[in-house]
Amino acid sequence: MESFLKLICFLLLLCWYNLSFGQKPSTNRKAQIAYENATKQLALQNRAKAIDELKKAIELDPQFATAYQQLADLYRSENKYTEAIPLYKKVLQIDPNLTKLTLFGLGESQLANAAYQEALTNLSRYAEGELSAKSRQKVQQYMDNCQFALLHHKTDSVQVHRLPATVNTTDDEYFPKLTADGKRLIFTRKSNNQENFFESNLIEENWSTAQKLVGSINSELFNEGAHSISPDGKYLFFTGCNRPNGLGSCDIYVSKFENGTWSAPHNLGYPVNTKGWEAQPAISADGRTLYFVSNRPGGMGGSDIWKSELSADGKWQTPQNLGPQVNTAFDERSPYIHPDNKTLYFASEGWPGFGRYDLFKTQLDSLGQWSTPINLGAPINNNYDQTAIHVTMNGTLGYMASADSSGQLDIYSVNIPKPLQPIPVAYIQGTIYDAENKKTLSATISVTNTHNLEVVYLDQSDDQDGQFIATLPVGANYAVHVHKEGYMFDSRQYDISDTALKNEVFKKDVFLQPIRKGNTIQLNNIYFDTDSSIPLKSSASELQLLLRFMQLNRTVNIEIAGHTDNTGNKAHNQRLSENRASAISAYLLEKGIPESRVKSIGYGDTKPISDNTSPEGKQRNRRTEIILR
Repeated sequence: MESFLKLICFLLLLCWYNLSFGQKPSTNRKAQIAYENATKQLALQNRAKAIDELKKAIELDPQFATAYQQLADLYRSENKYTEAIPLYKKVLQIDPNLTKLTLFGLGESQLANAAYQEALTNLSRYAEGELSAKSRQKVQQYMDNCQFALLHHKTDSVQVHRLPATVNTTDDEYFPKLTADGKRLIFTRKSNNQENFFESNLIEENWSTAQKLVGSINSELFNEGAHSISPDGKYLFFTGCNRPNGLGSCDIYVSKFENGTWSAPHNLGYPVNTKGWEAQPAISADGRTLYFVSNRPGGMGGSDIWKSELSADGKWQTPQNLGPQVNTAFDERSPYIHPDNKTLYFASEGWPGFGRYDLFKTQLDSLGQWSTPINLGAPINNNYDQTAIHVTMNGTLGYMASADSSGQLDIYSVNIPKPLQPIPVAYIQGTIYDAENKKTLSATISVTNTHNLEVVYLDQSDDQDGQFIATLPVGANYAVHVHKEGYMFDSRQYDISDTALKNEVFKKDVFLQPIRKGNTIQLNNIYFDTDSSIPLKSSASELQLLLRFMQLNRTVNIEIAGHTDNTGNKAHNQRLSENRASAISAYLLEKGIPESRVKSIGYGDTKPISDNTSPEGKQRNRRTEIILR
C-alpha cells in the first residue's frame, strides 16, 4: 500500500513536470523519445523500465536536466537517496532554475543520508520561495530535524546489538514484544509480502530459532502483525487487514493462548475499530487500557495515537486522542505502554529527530498530562527508520526494530540510558485456587499504592488456569488484594520502595477460602502509628475492601480480632489491641454496617502465631484478623 501511494504521488508529480517543463525538451530527438517512453512505462507501473529509459535519455543527452530531475525523483520515491543526490546536483549544475523542487528533493535526500548541514542549506534555500502552507510545514519539519541532528551526537555508552540469525533473516523482522519474564520474544516477520507472527525463546542467554505461532492466529490469506502481548503471554492484540469480518482496511483483533495453541482472532469491534484504519495496538499490563494508531477523523493529522478504556462491564469505551502533547500533524506509530502504566514509547516522524521515523518517550504526570516527548537519541535513533521498541520490566533493556541503509528491518537489543528508562516494575506471578478443593479460580486482583491510594493494577486471573501476573512499580508500598464472590478475600503487603528490587519476581499462589463460619482473613494492610489506635490514611484500601466484603455478603457476621507482640506491658498491649479492633469496627458502623454484624475484641499478646524473639516474628504477631461468626 505504501509503495502504491508513493507511485501515485510520483505520477501526479510527473504530470506537473510535463505541464511545466514542456518548453524544455531535449534537442536530441532520441533522448526525448527515451524520456517519453519512461513516462509511458511509469503509467504502466513499470518502474525498472522507466529508470532504464531515463538513463538512456541522459546518456544520449548529458545536458538533459529534466531527465536528471525525473530520475532523481524516481530514485527518491524508492528511498534510494544515495543515487538521487548526484542527479539533483547535476540538475543544479545544468539548469539551476529548472524548478525549486530540485532543492527540496536534494535536501530531503541529504537529510535521509545524514548529510545534515548540506540538507539544511538546500532546504533553507527552498523555503525562501513562495510555498503552500502544507509544503512550508513539511520543509520546516525537515529543517528542524537537521538542526536537532547537528546538536545531538552519538552516545558511546549506549550499545546497540543486532539479534542473531535465529531471529533475524534476510526478510524483514519488526514489532518485537516480550513476556514479563523476558524469555519469550514474539515478533512480526514479512516474507514474500506476507506478514506472520513468530516466536523465539531465550534459553541459557541464547535466542532459539524462531518458529511460527501455532494455532489459528496466523493465516496465509491475510497479513497479521503490529501486535502487543500481555505480560503473562496469554493474550495477543494485533492488526489484521482486509479480513472478511473487518470494519475498515485494518482492524484490531485479539487472540488467546490456551491449551497450547492460539485461538481464532476476535475483532474488537466498534468503537475501537471503524471504517478507517486502526492498527498497532498496545495493551496496558492490567489489560484495561488499549493504545493504538488510527487515521480516524478528529486527530492532529496523519496517523495518531489513541486510547480506549475498558469499562466495568467489559466493553471498550469511545477512544480518546492523546492530543498535541504526543501527536503531531505528521504520523505517529507503534505505541508501547510500559508496565509502569505511565511511560509511553512510540515512533514519530513529526517530533524533531534524525530523519524519517525516530523513537520517543513520554510520561504521565500526577495530573494525567503527557510530558513533552524526548527523542531517544543516537545511536538508538539514526537517519533510517526506527519503527518500534519494547522495554523490559526493569527498564534497563530495550528491543527495537530498525532499518539499515537498504531499508531492511531487523530486531536489535539496546541498553536504555537512565534518563530514558521508565519506572522499573517488579511483579507477582502466581495461581489462584479454592483453598478447599484446590481447583483454580478466576478472581480479581488489585494493587494499590498505600501512599497515594492509586490503583496501579486491576485485572482478573485467567479463567482457564487461574494464573496471573500483577505488576508492582518499584518505589512504593503496595496493598495487594484478591477477591471473588462467594469467597473471603486475600490481603497481602509488598514493600518494594527499595529500587534494588527492580528485578524482583514474587512467586505467590493464593488460596481463597469459601465463606464459612470459622474461616479467618488476616488484614495485612491496616497501619497504625506506634501506640496509636487510629488507622493511618494508608489503610484506606484495606478498609474499603473489608467494607465491600460486608456489603456484598449481607448474611455474614464478623469478629475483628486485634493482636500484639509481647513487647512492653501486658495490660497496655491488651488495651492497644482492643482499641485497634474497635477502631476498625467503628469504621464499618460509620459506613452503615449494622452493629449486630460486627464484634471487636483484643487478645493482646496471648495468641502469637510466631516466636517473639526476632523482629520478623514480632511483626507477624502484630496483626488484625477477621473471623467469620
